[in-house]
Order: sequence, then C-alpha cells, then structure tokens
Amino acid sequence: MVQKVRTSPDDRTIARQIKTAQAVSVLGGIVLSLVSNCFIAATTAIVLWLYNPAISIIVWLAAIILLNLARLIGVIHIKRNRMQENAPETVLSILSVAAFLAGMLWAFAPFLGGGLTTDGANAYIIFIIAGISAGALMQNTAYSLTALLFGGPPLAATLYLLIHQATLMSSVIAADVLLLTVMMVRASTMSQASFIRSQEDRLRAITLAGSLSDANQEIKLSNTQLETLARLDPLTGLGNRALFNAHLHTLVADQDAHPRPIALLIIDLDRFKAINDTMGHGAGDKVLVEVGARLSRLSGPQDRIVRLGGDEFAVIVDGEDAAERAQAIGAGILASAEQPILIHGRPTVVGTSAGLALFPDHGHTAEELFASADIALYAAKEGGRRRLNIFNPDLKAQIDRQRLIETGLAEAIATGGIRVVFQPQVALSDGHIVGFEALLRWSHPTLGPVSPPEVVLAAHALHLSERLTRHIASAAAALIERLPEFGLDDTSVAINVSPREFSSYSLSAMLAPIVAEYGIDPSKLEVEITEEAMLDTVTAGEELARLEQAGYRLAVDDFGMGHSSLAYLVSLRIDRLKIDRSFVTGIAASRQNQALISALIGIGHALHIDIVIEGVENAEEAEVLRMLGCSVVQGYHYGRPMPVEDIPGWIAAHQENGGSLIKALPIR
Repeated sequence: MVQKVRTSPDDRTIARQIKTAQAVSVLGGIVLSLVSNCFIAATTAIVLWLYNPAISIIVWLAAIILLNLARLIGVIHIKRNRMQENAPETVLSILSVAAFLAGMLWAFAPFLGGGLTTDGANAYIIFIIAGISAGALMQNTAYSLTALLFGGPPLAATLYLLIHQATLMSSVIAADVLLLTVMMVRASTMSQASFIRSQEDRLRAITLAGSLSDANQEIKLSNTQLETLARLDPLTGLGNRALFNAHLHTLVADQDAHPRPIALLIIDLDRFKAINDTMGHGAGDKVLVEVGARLSRLSGPQDRIVRLGGDEFAVIVDGEDAAERAQAIGAGILASAEQPILIHGRPTVVGTSAGLALFPDHGHTAEELFASADIALYAAKEGGRRRLNIFNPDLKAQIDRQRLIETGLAEAIATGGIRVVFQPQVALSDGHIVGFEALLRWSHPTLGPVSPPEVVLAAHALHLSERLTRHIASAAAALIERLPEFGLDDTSVAINVSPREFSSYSLSAMLAPIVAEYGIDPSKLEVEITEEAMLDTVTAGEELARLEQAGYRLAVDDFGMGHSSLAYLVSLRIDRLKIDRSFVTGIAASRQNQALISALIGIGHALHIDIVIEGVENAEEAEVLRMLGCSVVQGYHYGRPMPVEDIPGWIAAHQENGGSLIKALPIR
C-alpha cells in the first residue's frame, strides 16, 4: 500500500500566504476609510473656512478628494484583477505609497487657517489628526506600515507647530500628541505581529488537520486498523474510553478470584480550551500528544493509560502497591506540567489537576470508583487547580450538598423561598442615601442558610440563571417604584449579575419587560458585574453595550481584584466602580491600603466614574475613607441587608442620626 504523505508548507509559501491575507485585510476596509477620509476632510475645511477663510483651504480639500478618488480607482482595479492574490507584495507597496501621499496632504492641515493654535478652529485640527491617525490604526491591524505612513506625517507636523509655539499649553498638548504617536507605533506593530502569528497558527493547523485527514483515510482502508482504532485513541496512541471501561470492569469483576488493590487516577488539563481558541486546534493536539507521552514515561508497562476524551486522561493501576504508584504518577504529571511544551517555537505551560480513588475503599463497583475519582478531580480544580486530590467522604458531602441545593432551587425561586434583601449605600459627605444593593438570601429546609455563591453556581448548572436574575430584578424594580414614597426620588437599586450569564441569555431583553411592568426609569436600575465579565470582549462587551444604550446604570463589582481593562471602562461608560472589602480591612493602620484606595479613587475621578467602597464596618474605617476622598460607602456600619418592609424604619433611624453615623477618628 502506498502511503500519501502531506508535507508542510515551506517558510516562503507561508510568508506569501500571510502577505495575501494582509492585502485582503487592508483592502477589506479601505473603501469605507476613503469615504470617511473625504467626509472628515470636508468638515475640517468647513470649520477652518468659517474661522479664517483662505483659498489654500479649498486647494487642500480638492487635493484630498482627488487623491482619494485615485486611490478608489486603484482599489477597484486591484480587486478586479485579483492582484491581492497574484501579487500581494505589489498591492501592499501600492497601498503604502498611497497612504503616505494621503498622510502628506493631511500634514498640511495644521498650517491652514492661519497656523495651528491651541484654541479656536485650529485646536479642532489637533483632535481630527489624532482621530484619523487612531482610526487608521484600527482599520489596518493586519499591516502596520500603511497606518504609520498615513498617520506619521500629520502627527509630525502637529508636533512641530506645537513645539514651535513654545507655550505651556502647546507644550502639554505636544507631549500628549507625542505619547499618542508612541502608543500608535507600538499598538500598530503589536497588532501586525499578532495577526501574523494567528495566520501562521491557522496555516499550520490546516496542514496538520489535512495530515490527520489523510491518515484517517488510509486507516479506513484497512480492517485491521479499524479494529485497532476501536480500542485506541488515534491522536495519542493511548487507550480510549471503550478500552478504559472494559479494563476497569474486568479488574473489578475479577476481584473474587484474584483480589488486589486498584487505584484510579483521572487527570485533566487546566484551561486547555484557551490553547485551542488562541493557538488553534493543531496546537491543542500537540499538547495532548505530549501529555500522553509524559504519562507513558511515568507509568509502568502493567499500568493502563487512556485518553477518556477531550483533555481528560486516566491511569488504572493495580497490584499491592497500587496506591503508592498511582500517587507517584499523579505527582509526576503535576511536576512535569511545569516544563513548557514547545508549540510553533513558543514555550507553553499547561497545568494539570488530578483526582485519585482507591478500590475498595472509595467504591465497590467500576462506576462508584470512577465517580469517586471524578469527585476528587473536581475538588482539585475547585481548590485552585494544579494539585492532586485523593477522594475522601468530605468531598462527597460537598457534592451531595450541591445536589441538594440544585434539587430545591427551582421551587425556591417559584415559591419565594429565595428572598431579596437590600443594603443601603450612603454618601460620606452628609450621609444622604444614594442607593441600595439587592442581595439574595435562602434558608434551605434541610441545609439551612445557603450562601449566594452556592445559589448562583447551582442556577448556572441547572440553566436557571435567567429565572433567578429575573426574580431579583423584579424585586429591585418594585423597590424603585416605591422609593418616591420614602423621599428617595433619585436613588438607584443595584442587582448583581454573574459573568457566566452573558453567554446563556440576553440580560437587556430580560430586563425590558420588568422595567415596563413597573414603569420605572432604566437609569434607576444598576447592573453590577464582576471584572471577569470584561475579559470576554465579544459576548459580554456586546451585551453591556446594549444595557448602556437602554439607559441602565453599569457598575463593576470588586474592582481591583481581577483584570479590568481601563479601555473598556471608558468605552462602555461604566457609571460606578465598587472597591472590594479586602482593601478596607485594616486601612486605618495600613499606609499601603490607604495608598491603594487613593489610587483606585484617583482612577475613578480621572474617568468621571463614581467610586463605592464596600464592607465598611466601623466608624474608624469610614473616617479614614472620607479623608482619602471617598464619596460613597456601603457596609454594616450603615445598615445590614434588610427586607423591603424594614427600609422605612431604617430610613427614619438614619435621618434621626443626622444622616451620618461617622465619628471623627485620626488616621494612624
């Protein structure tokens, strides 16, 4: 039988394909860019003409339009002749020259209308040049040279004129322009490098996928190979789930005739999906093969190693020293995970977690043993990952608790067993009430009080997140409807939303009928998200934008504990940042905590975003926060979460205290 061998493309072929992808990407958005360029040039000319009419403005505008018309004709010619596929280097060179000519024309803009100043119409030029330069960067992430050639000349001209004026204002603006230029150059080159890497990964993944496809076609031609595939994983060469089930059941069934200990080790890769998503499935396959090879080196010839599926492996060990050998294998695979795997020339570290169960201590059947090992693995991942957990009854108790919570959750939501309580937020300046936060409480008939995180986790597992959030949002809307009765017309109510919910349903669509039913202003309802939601810039970003457009207030909860992007805080128009309680603990005696709080408050002030400090539990903390510039606080010092019927009494007591429970205390 002749084996077909698929060879990988050489570097020259890959480079050409990347150039083609760059040319296609640049051409894809150039027509819109040319139209926008003409429109911005026309509006700029009008502003300059109204401020200081001059024939040079008309000449400049005509030159811009003529050049863009020529560029448009050139683009049509390129696309019609498919030059981006046949001669991508030539196309990129033409586009770069055209971008440079356009940039040179825009470089004359600061000299029009009497020259660049820091006020009047000419100050508008600074804004326009910065905007078109940034726009060019966003439109040309695949090929940085066109953006730099277009944005470079006008930015350089602007810098020259600002520095030439030698005033304090012009110097400050020049520094800002220079910083923008540096950021543009860096972002542009990084975007191009990221584009090239993604294309390389895609091309290699396509090649690897083709190789695997060819191999599978050859395997299908042989009955012997088909029989082998029924018992082995084709990617790693290890046993598959069918072999695993057969072997484990055989060992357990053979205990009566030949009793001996059995140890089952289940290994799962940490955050493996991120590798597939960012580096391609070819990279993920390489990781799986390498992990399988490492397990083979760590295990003995009598041990059964299998790939259960996805990124999950198992090792079955039997014999007198099964427990010790299984623990050694588990510890070894965790240690080897610290050694990076080379993927496309880049070292990548892939962590692992492992769960271990022993027969007959942790299960008397194959199913029970597997369930125990799986519970141990779950505990290892929940406990921080990159660890080996051995099954114990406490782990099972935790799982049983979660199952009890899940069993009763739907009924609790439907019958009102999930209560909604509200904690006030007050201004430090005068103690007036600025808002409430809706929080859930549930006393399970068997388990007693269940923590909100447990409820949220169970709702997500049961796909009840939308029902739970609707229940809480309805209670919040009902309170908003009553707030004018309490003299709190301008007070808002916040609800917490788990970042997992953005991928399962549309929050904005769910809230719309609730707002309509209670006839409330959407701006009185605040949606609190954790920083984790801002990492998903596609799903979460789109949904947050819809909420913002609908008029809801947006808040970021536990700010400073995750990985928020300041760019998204600005673009999504976040209204509030809520600072986590951990920053408040010991703040009176901690200069470090005071400095952290001051920095976070400074970020909020710079972005015109309200800051709320959570977890203020005593007057000493409140006074320190007031002296640090904090404006709004929330915590037990002012009020515990309370049912809606207790709010009027709390308001009366709060007002009797003058609206403030703070006593002056020195900062230590």
